[in-house]
Amino acid sequence: MAAAAAQDGAPRAPLRTKHLLRFAWACAALGLIAVAVWLGTHNDDGRMGATLPIKEGVVQTLPVKWQLAIDGVTVQPAATGNAKQLRASGPIKQASTAKKVPATGDSVGSAESRLFAVYEHMRLGERARALALAESLSNDYPNFQLGQLLYADLLAVSSNKPINLSTLSPKTGTVSTNLKVLLEESRLRLQAITEVPAPGLLPANLLRLPKTTQNVIAVDTSRSRLYWFVNRAKAGEAVDLVLEKDLYITVGKNGVLKRVEGDGRTPLGVYFVSSKLPGEDLPDLYGRGALPINYPNALDILRGKTGSGIWLHGTPAAQYARAPLATEGCVAMANPDISTLMSQVGIIGTPVVIAPSIDWVARDSLTEPRDRFQAVFDQWVALRANNDLGALRSTYSDTFFRRGKNLAHWWPTLKSEAVATVKISDLSIIHWKDDDDVMVVNYLEQITPRGKLTRKRQYWRLEAGNWKIFYEGNA
Repeated sequence: MAAAAAQDGAPRAPLRTKHLLRFAWACAALGLIAVAVWLGTHNDDGRMGATLPIKEGVVQTLPVKWQLAIDGVTVQPAATGNAKQLRASGPIKQASTAKKVPATGDSVGSAESRLFAVYEHMRLGERARALALAESLSNDYPNFQLGQLLYADLLAVSSNKPINLSTLSPKTGTVSTNLKVLLEESRLRLQAITEVPAPGLLPANLLRLPKTTQNVIAVDTSRSRLYWFVNRAKAGEAVDLVLEKDLYITVGKNGVLKRVEGDGRTPLGVYFVSSKLPGEDLPDLYGRGALPINYPNALDILRGKTGSGIWLHGTPAAQYARAPLATEGCVAMANPDISTLMSQVGIIGTPVVIAPSIDWVARDSLTEPRDRFQAVFDQWVALRANNDLGALRSTYSDTFFRRGKNLAHWWPTLKSEAVATVKISDLSIIHWKDDDDVMVVNYLEQITPRGKLTRKRQYWRLEAGNWKIFYEGNA
């Protein structure tokens, strides 16, 4: 009652002014609702792939100059009719290795490839064709926010009224958050087509891979991209990888560098696919399936990191994909993409390098670091074969552990394996460097005459200028 009395005693606004204020607030609310409905409620994306075929011919001329602006990146009509490659200007740096998006037939028709096709037609000045493709994209993928925004911008361009995205975002509320996320997604997608790794370049981590390793996955978390390679190495070749797909992905809602259980971050390091989980056995959150990885690995455990259950997985049925930062720590991708990866022969055991940024290098530049470490590994093999236990012990770190036990516990077992009849094959060497310089080594070991085959994994760390083994066990 006191509250009511206080209200009754407050100065009253003139009736006309009061009604106008109510009307203004109602209009503002309806406007925000319209923006939210227009943009959808989820972030979506697709795979990187080819632009749709563009017919040769004269570029359509426009009656007025125009440009599409998304977060400062502009797409404008081409200066000439024979230019084919999409170019972007703005804050995103054009990489020196940029090339045309590769044509991969099975990716044509994905949401992202169709988005790139719209950009290409816009660059060529084919506004009507771009608008038709954008409308089709928005109809086929109604939850693809970036596609919806592009369609809205094209509609505005058609009426010669470009949209300034900064004016669309209210200062507070869910709509503001959604728009900010969408702008970051747009920046990452445009970056993906202006900074494409040149043919022949490989991640610097991949020093040696056996032919039995059929697939390799590298994740660049700063660009929200997953690179899937197929191993084409012939007998005797250390590395010969072909980039098969370049995909948009989502990482942890709080970013990367996972340290503890529940921190909402994606781990960084060298991991391996440990199993395959079909979608029908999982909650809808994980989409069409999941590929768990072996987090925490030996280096994570040595550093005291905690947590588990880090997967590569799909998205809920209602979403094509998710915002750049959205998971509890997993790497999420569009359902067609996770289905493709899960269908690959030999996907279990696939190396997965998750890095803040991929260092792309020419294949020949891998020779020197590979040969240098190979000599260290070969020496370790020779010490075992010669039963040189004193020198062999010096190759193991004082921090060595396995299953919670230290080197003193495991040394009798390691000594028993130092025999001349050990055969090593299927060697892989993957380099990881952050605060530590680490080599992750996998190999197949056969101790004759028993003929037992065991797949082993070692972690070597550079300590005071010498490589030392701090973990060794079954892979």
